[in-house]
Amino acid sequence: MRRKDKALDKDAAAHLLTTGEYGVLSTVDVQGQPYGVPLNYVYQDGCLYFHCALEGQKLDNLLANRRVSFCVVGHTRVLPEEFSTEFESVIAFGEAAVVQGDERYRALVWLVEKYSPDFVEEGHKYIERHDSRTMVVKIQIRSMTGKAKQSPKL
Repeated sequence: MRRKDKALDKDAAAHLLTTGEYGVLSTVDVQGQPYGVPLNYVYQDGCLYFHCALEGQKLDNLLANRRVSFCVVGHTRVLPEEFSTEFESVIAFGEAAVVQGDERYRALVWLVEKYSPDFVEEGHKYIERHDSRTMVVKIQIRSMTGKAKQSPKL
């Protein structure tokens, strides 16, 4: 990272991964074409988890190359008078793999708890109804960098 003065420490980066609403998963296809897709996710135990359909571009890309990056952007605010922007972001790098069994179910429950905290019981039923149509992918984070610019407080 070029601007060390804007670097987030590991705890702040992990906090942003925990609280972020969505992230952008970046993969590469067999021809080397980059592909970025926004998606819901959950950060747990140093890993990222997301669910998806049983087929599609991102899964095709992951079968060809498990290495990914995942970007989460938190608070932003354009500062027109400064020709700048307040921001916070994290980019995680790692390897993706489909998960099964208990870990898969736990990840789906974590997603329900994050995005539908008032409907956890209903979420369990939803998971059961759609279980056969859902894949869960885990990104084992190998490294991450976080960066932020905030205006001075007055």
